[in-house]
Amino acid sequence: MGRFAYTVQDSRGDTTSGHLDAGDENEAINALQNKGYFILSIQAEKAGPKGVAKVFGGSVGGRDLVFFGEQLATLLNGGVPLVRALSLLGEHSENPALREAVGQITKDVASGASLHKAMERHPKVFDSLWISLVQAGEMGGQLPKALKQVGAYLASQEELKGKVITALAYPGVLFIISMSVLIFFIVKIVPTFADIFKSFDLELPAITKLIIAVSGALVNNLPLILITLAGGTFTLKGYLATEAGQFSKAKFLFAIPFFGDFMKNIQVERLLTTLCTLIESGVSILNAITVLEGVFTDNKIFEAALKGVKSDVATGKSISAAFKKTGQFPPLVVEMMWMGEESGKLPDILGTLSIFYREQVDQFIRRFTAIIDPIMVVFIGGIVGVIVLSIFMPIFQLSQLGSGGH
Repeated sequence: MGRFAYTVQDSRGDTTSGHLDAGDENEAINALQNKGYFILSIQAEKAGPKGVAKVFGGSVGGRDLVFFGEQLATLLNGGVPLVRALSLLGEHSENPALREAVGQITKDVASGASLHKAMERHPKVFDSLWISLVQAGEMGGQLPKALKQVGAYLASQEELKGKVITALAYPGVLFIISMSVLIFFIVKIVPTFADIFKSFDLELPAITKLIIAVSGALVNNLPLILITLAGGTFTLKGYLATEAGQFSKAKFLFAIPFFGDFMKNIQVERLLTTLCTLIESGVSILNAITVLEGVFTDNKIFEAALKGVKSDVATGKSISAAFKKTGQFPPLVVEMMWMGEESGKLPDILGTLSIFYREQVDQFIRRFTAIIDPIMVVFIGGIVGVIVLSIFMPIFQLSQLGSGGH
């Protein structure tokens, strides 16, 4: 007889944690399921081969998980037994963390554990989305299909992430390099010319005085500026680590002119794609929304909205009405959800919507990439032109004085 710690969800969507005495893990699972609970996690409190969740070092990238899901589905479709397929993938994985996790999962499955329960013991590698889709696939006898779906989902998200990073990387690097050069010019070059101009007792143009004043302020107060920046960065990180800070971060990102709608469209596309994948895999609406909460822990606005949606759906409210009540989602999403519910084709509608928002994101990236180059050239060129002009105007005055004296 062992003691098990568990976290379950009831039919209303409320989460409860507790302890249970049972002969083994399967007996504990059956006891909880017989009470109508959806099991989120269960673990033996005493040390044992099946009850210890091992925490692995390192990280597993999205590409590694995409490959793992697709290859496991291919092997299972080819008739390879699950334990043998896991063993092959674990042995040939190039990622140390994934190799170690899959090795332990293989042992657990070989000992009689279900795949989703074995994966559940490695939350740093397989998140709640993986667990829910694999569980639905096992219960429906369509594990290869579920693995294909999770692989396709991860691949689409990795592709979108790659496009966003590519679009922002070039202007970001160009801006950092340009600012570094400008700061070097102001801190090192301008003071040299300032001393020269001072020795000739010239009446400097207003723009030159301004640049010299900015240069002097930077040079004379550089230690204080660096300390202030370091302190501000540390304070900001501390604030962003709090829940209030995360809410403020999400509000700020959504409120940025020109970029705010783009940021929100990315989150909406992610929500629609995830929800569509979960429902198509056979996950119940309530459990799918619970998984979505975990997916959006990095966006507190959406996470809080989804908590409200789960609570409303658990009391019998329709999905579209629950989403509308939050006020956080575009009217198009709410209306299309209502149409999907009325027609009984919610997954199809969600899929169509996710494609629409992905196209919106792609369109923004194409336009941004096209216009950012000339904007950066004009911006950096303008700053350089002002600084150069401020230096050469006094030099031109000096040349005139020299010619007049001669």
